[in-house]
Order: sequence, then structure tokens, then C-alpha cells
Amino acid sequence: MDYQGYPIHELRKGLYEIPAVGGMRVPARIYATPTLMHDILADKSVQQVINVAHLPGIVGYSLAMPDMHWGYGFPIGGVAAFDAEDGVVSPGGVGYDINCGVRLLRSKLSIDELRPKISSVVSHMYQAIPTGVGVKGKLKLSDRELDEVFRDGARWAVRKGYGRKADLAHIEEGGRIAGAEPARVSQRAKQRGRPQLGTLGSGNHFAEIGYVDKIFQPELAARLGLSEGLVTAIIHTGSRGCGYQICDDTLKLLQKASKSYGFRLPDRQLAAAPIQSPEGQAYLGAMRCGVNYAFANRQVITHWLRSALQKGLGRDAGLAVVYEVAHNIAKMEDHEVAGKMRRLCVHRKGATRAFGPGHQELPSDYRDIGQPVLIPGDMGRYSFVLVGTDRAMQETFGSTCHGAGRMKSRTRAKKDAHGRDLQAELRAAGVCVKASSNRTLAEEMPEAYKDVAEVVESVETAGISRIVARLRPVGCIKG
Repeated sequence: MDYQGYPIHELRKGLYEIPAVGGMRVPARIYATPTLMHDILADKSVQQVINVAHLPGIVGYSLAMPDMHWGYGFPIGGVAAFDAEDGVVSPGGVGYDINCGVRLLRSKLSIDELRPKISSVVSHMYQAIPTGVGVKGKLKLSDRELDEVFRDGARWAVRKGYGRKADLAHIEEGGRIAGAEPARVSQRAKQRGRPQLGTLGSGNHFAEIGYVDKIFQPELAARLGLSEGLVTAIIHTGSRGCGYQICDDTLKLLQKASKSYGFRLPDRQLAAAPIQSPEGQAYLGAMRCGVNYAFANRQVITHWLRSALQKGLGRDAGLAVVYEVAHNIAKMEDHEVAGKMRRLCVHRKGATRAFGPGHQELPSDYRDIGQPVLIPGDMGRYSFVLVGTDRAMQETFGSTCHGAGRMKSRTRAKKDAHGRDLQAELRAAGVCVKASSNRTLAEEMPEAYKDVAEVVESVETAGISRIVARLRPVGCIKG
């Protein structure tokens, strides 16, 4: 097997490797089933995995997950770690939607209790949670308050009454990453972020009500408070226009830095700067503001979601956070490499942290089972809950996939959906959907995505995650 002249070797079931040749500093590795690999090889994202392997200071491998597809610079589904002293940081390894991520909540309801009221619940969700391109939220933040959001993330939201202190225990980083520097954020980014906190946005972002329809690991599911028939909720969104602008602003800075530091890169979209350089530190300080903004955003949306379910059901649904994890982020972490612990800057773009059992950064009540991993699918099929493994720590810097991954472009999806009543099709499948436009439904129709069941099968086969439970949607809102 080869790609554009690059040999591809199957190391074991579920794992392929492209040896380091030419300017590649490390090999490139792809996690996938043979079926997914066939589709992946038809995509330009394989070249992007190879390109990332050229970056200075990269450690181990340039990695790609089975949901990989073409992105800006790095593939979506890409993971790369760089030495904290000698490596680089690259905005292309985080993406424009800084800290796009997923929050899973469990309720005290059974699916049988919810079904008769699902239409009312979805209507109240759509009214309560602002959705759509450029939509403004209900909060009016001063400059000082926005800086507090940048520094404190979800902790700010809880402090202001948007949620409970218990929510924070089950969020990556406790809902706040250290090192955010509001002074690094441009006025334009602040202008875009000020009115959008607590909004869902557009594209593939959504808020979904579903239920647990299958348990694969009963003991692990019980530890996460999940049981068959239990109603759940998923929130998938990020840092909105604020994060986009932070990325856009700092990309310009790092494109100049790449030239000044003499980097020879196969793609200008891989603009980077040494981590310890003024430009690298400027990007990290601003990016972390975007990270914390997204943590706060999902926390405020959770508050609106709880209120919507209360109105739609006529009772408290008892929503509690199972876990929340980022999948567009660069973080300083300690990992064992060739038998030695090293400080690394781990880039995960369309990839999820998946720390194995015993890691000190995990919540105390989950520490012995491994980190919960949340993998949303499309709005017509299913999503999955997994946990991280020791093998992920050994091979992928504690990382795994993040979702189904697009199979069709938005343009192709709209063309294929022409003349179809997607809302009626989803209703017939038992899913009540509200969206801001038919175009959104067309772009996000189930067939536009890979089958997430095969994606999670890939990472379980490779040993970097374990499947715990499957969730099915019954109601969804999209921007």
C-alpha cells in the first residue's frame, strides 16, 4: 500500500505507518480499519499528516485518528507533540474553533418518560439556546467581565450563577486552563466574543437529547452513572467568533515568525514559532483565552439547557455533568518518551484527550477507570462514550478520535439533499430536529459523515480507547 509514492505499512490491526523519508523528522501513523483506510487514502489529509512530520521539535510520530479529514495545515483528526524547549507551536494544530469540545450530561429520566414530551422539550431548547451564524446571546459583558471569562473559564460562569460548583469537577482542566493572557487578545476578537457567550453557533455544532441504548462495559458505565434507557444530553460547540478571530490574528503573527526563524515548511498553513519565543508565547497566551471562553460558553449553555428541560417537562430533569473534553487545543503535558518523562506541547486538532487509568489530572472518582471520552456521531444515528487506556498513553500522548468525521463536503451534501425533506426523514427515524435553515440540515445530514461506530471500533481495535456505552438521539437543535 502506498500514498503518492510514500510506502504505508500495516504495523498491526488498526494501525498503519508511513516511514520518515525526505524532510520528515518522524514517521506518520494513522489509526483506522481497512474500510476507513480506503476512504482516507482518497483524501488530501494523508499528505497533511506527512507534512506535520516535517515540523521542528516534533516528538515520536505525526498521528492521525480514524475520523481524519482535510483541514487547515494539520488534518482534522491530527495529533502532534513538540518538545517544550526545542519544539514549536502551530495554530494549524489547534484550528480556528479553539476548544471546540463536547459535554455529556446524564439525567434522572428514562426514555419512556421523555418520549411523549420530546417535541415540547426541543422547542424549548431552541428558544432557550441562541443558535445560528453570528447569533448574539442573552449576556451583556463588560470588558472587565470578558477578561474574567478569558482567565477563569467555566469557573466564572458558575460564580455568576450559571451552573453548580459540582459541574467543574468533571470538566477537563476543571473548566479553566492556566496561562491565559487577555492582553494578547485583539479588540476585534473581544468585540466578536462579548455578545456571543452562551450561544451554540452553526455548522456541526449542536445540543442533543438522547438516551443510553446499549452498554458494552457495565462496570465502567455504572461508574459514569450511565444505564440503559437513561436520558442524556450532549453539547457540542466551541469558542465562537472569538476563538476564530484569535486564531486569525495570531496566524498572521506566526506566518511572519516562520520566515524569520528560517523554517522550511512543506505548507505555509503550518506556520509555527518556537514555543519559548515571544511569538510562540503570544499565541499560547491568546489561545488559552479562547480555551477558557469555550469552557464558559458550554457552561452557560448547560444552564439554558437545564431551564429548557424544566419548562418542556414540567419538572427538573436532574442534569449532571458526566464529563467535558476539548478536541481543538494545544496543552503543556508530561509524557514518557523512550523511557524518560518529557515536557511536551501536545496539539490535538479534531482529537480527544484519552488519559489512561491512574493519571493525576483525572477526576478522583474516575481516576482508576481512565478518562471518559465522548465521541458524537451524526444527528440520525448514535454517539459513543469510551474511556482512555494505558496504550493511548504509550502511543498517542493520551489521545484518540473526536467524532464521526466528514465524508462529504458541505457543497456535496447540499447537492445530494436537494428535493428531500430531511426533517421528515429524521422524524420518521425517531429524531425531532429544529435548525435555523434547511441548508443547515442538508450540510449536516447523516450521510455527510462516516459511520461513527466504525470510527470507535478502530480506536478500540488499536487499543487506545475502550467502548463503554452507545447513545441514540431523540431530539436535536442546530444553528
